[in-house]
Amino acid sequence: VPAGVCGCCGALRPRYKRLVDNIFPEDPEDGLVKANMEKLTFYALSAPEKLDRIGAYLSERLSRDVARHRYGYVCIAMEALDQLLMACHCQSINLFVESFLKMVRKLLEADKPNLQILGTNSFVKFANIEEDTPSYHRSYDFFVSRFSEMCHSSYEDPDIRTKIRMAGIKGLQGVVRKTVNDELQANIWDPQHMDKIVPSLLFNLQQGEGTESRSPSPLQASEREKEKESPAELTERCFRELLGRAAYGNIKNAVTPVLTHLDNHSLWESKTFAVRCFKIIMYSIQSQHSHLVIQQLLSHLDANSKNSATVRAGIVEVLLEAAAIAASGSVGPTVLEVFNTLLRQLRLSVDYELTGSYDSCGNIGSKIIKEHEERQLQEAVIKTIGSFANTLPTYQRSEVMLFIMGKIPVPGMHPVLASEKSGLEGNRMIQVMLLKSLLQVTTGFQTTNMLTALPSSFLDPLLAFTLMEDAEIRLLVLEILVSLIDRHDNWPKFTSISIISDIAVLKLKVDKCSRQDNLFMKKHAQQLYRHIFLACKEESSSQPHFEALYALLALLSIELANEEVVVDLIRLALALQDLALANEETLPIYNRCAIHALSASYLNLICQLTTVPAFCQHVQEVINLHVWITEYLRHLSLRIPKTLEKLEGHVLFLQSKITEVLGGSGYNTDRLATPYVPLPTDEDRLSKRKSIGETISLQVEVESRNTEEITFETLKNAIVDSVGMEEQERERRRQVVEKFQKAPFEEIAAHCGARVSASYGQTQSRSVPVYEMKFPDLCVY
Repeated sequence: VPAGVCGCCGALRPRYKRLVDNIFPEDPEDGLVKANMEKLTFYALSAPEKLDRIGAYLSERLSRDVARHRYGYVCIAMEALDQLLMACHCQSINLFVESFLKMVRKLLEADKPNLQILGTNSFVKFANIEEDTPSYHRSYDFFVSRFSEMCHSSYEDPDIRTKIRMAGIKGLQGVVRKTVNDELQANIWDPQHMDKIVPSLLFNLQQGEGTESRSPSPLQASEREKEKESPAELTERCFRELLGRAAYGNIKNAVTPVLTHLDNHSLWESKTFAVRCFKIIMYSIQSQHSHLVIQQLLSHLDANSKNSATVRAGIVEVLLEAAAIAASGSVGPTVLEVFNTLLRQLRLSVDYELTGSYDSCGNIGSKIIKEHEERQLQEAVIKTIGSFANTLPTYQRSEVMLFIMGKIPVPGMHPVLASEKSGLEGNRMIQVMLLKSLLQVTTGFQTTNMLTALPSSFLDPLLAFTLMEDAEIRLLVLEILVSLIDRHDNWPKFTSISIISDIAVLKLKVDKCSRQDNLFMKKHAQQLYRHIFLACKEESSSQPHFEALYALLALLSIELANEEVVVDLIRLALALQDLALANEETLPIYNRCAIHALSASYLNLICQLTTVPAFCQHVQEVINLHVWITEYLRHLSLRIPKTLEKLEGHVLFLQSKITEVLGGSGYNTDRLATPYVPLPTDEDRLSKRKSIGETISLQVEVESRNTEEITFETLKNAIVDSVGMEEQERERRRQVVEKFQKAPFEEIAAHCGARVSASYGQTQSRSVPVYEMKFPDLCVY
């Protein structure tokens, strides 16, 4: 063919093709011809309608060069595509983008790592471009799948394998950036995409396990730092970005693949990686969405109820970490459901431990249940309950305390939670577990109004547990009471019974007793005194019990004491001294010594709190004579005296002396003159005591001169009489209340007036003024 004909054909070719051809040098090593590239870019900007043709032609040349393995020209073509993409933002950009993505796809499908990485880099540049015109038909399904595959690359050369994986991670990050804010794009949050993206990220995050997350929310890394990043570090940054972009409705789809991945690869047992994943999740999502993640974890825990204890413990451990990170109150509207799930897991664990089966029917499951693993799970659940409670405001924590109290099984009061298979031991274990949970919830609980925070519906059943025979349960109740009353962190200063010569060294934090505190004590003080006294009478009480009782007495004096309470507490301490001396309960010598030490240590504390010198002097004189108390406190149970017969007269704390010195300092000592005696209540019926006399508060008086033999018939008649009298008394009180609720005022006034007249032996018929009337105690507030 003549040369002129070639030149003529070349001149007839479209201008855009000639401009494209001119950017390619004869030797691809020379790279893109920059001057000609500038001409091509100017042309594309001047004639944007030609842009789609330019893209198609570049794409055609690149495909041919890929097929011929002319990789130098492939790189030049991609560089040109990138530059045109960055420069042009016209209406016809979409068709050009289609050509561009077609070429990226071609490179990603190639089996050459360099081409895959080249295509990925171009896609990432494209992903960072904000397009002016929306696309209605573009699909990124291929890119999600291909980048996910690259994340799992198993290329032989480790360096190249790392580069391919990092390219895959960057590619997924680019897809997310490109699609997450474009409503016209395919929804990247759909499970079909998330189920590929999230596991790919977790796979690379797991490969770098051992390199701990740098910070809860790392700052944007500089470009130089990004170049040095490992796949795990890059993955974490990409994962955080993905979670940070998740809206309310997308959280579930983002977290579900994480749960599935941890299940499929048995990663709950080791806990470390699972905890790391959810730390990243909790720190990366918007804080108002935290409760959604927690709810998903709770649902997953329920779904794994019959899985091994190590799996359940791993999920609970993750819950613990998530709760610690969650902002205050972010558990959401279903606060009680959180605790309900955790308490249900406690119950199931107890059943599994005692029955050895995951099947309620009693069939031995295929998995072997290990007791120690179930115990570890139970401790983890209890710890998590406390962690959740710490994120709640005071009013919600009060609700949780009531909720847990309502779950504790008490025969005759609350439902039995254990299965029939686990029986009484199951109930006892659940009682212990729930009380431990309650202790976790009350730790750090501080309220200005104890009357509303601790209603009778909570306090009454709690105190009823102090009457139970089980020593562990009684100790937990005492610790809960101490935790609730201690609002100024004074408890650590009273962890052991001791004689403190100067309480100033304790640096106690004391606030003036508020009106609400006074009302609380007015309502509940006698209950508290009674249970402290009865707790000291328990034969099975040990050193921790008496130390908890000492802390309880001390904290009552610091937190809730007015003048009346102080007098009552001193009465109680003297009654404890009498209890140890009288030994009517045939208490062991250890318990009697402990009660004496408790009484002495407490009086030593309260006398210094009252700052009455004569009171302090009397207490100090008695303590100096109690050499054995110092020995007991120093060596505890190692050196207990064989008898306490010498403890009388001047070596005892004297009620008359204390009444005298306090009266001289302005205290109202009328109550102090009357020895403290706890009154029996209906709570005794729930305590399951050994003695039937204690169970129904039966009092049988037998005079010393009466030699009549007490037979079974005598006791039977006494019980029947006692019960009959109780019923009559209750009926009488009911009638009185009903009368004052329903009777006309004139009738009530006349009745009260008659009683006043009768009491003074007067028979006058004149009407009595209201302010002179004597109303029954039931009707006076």
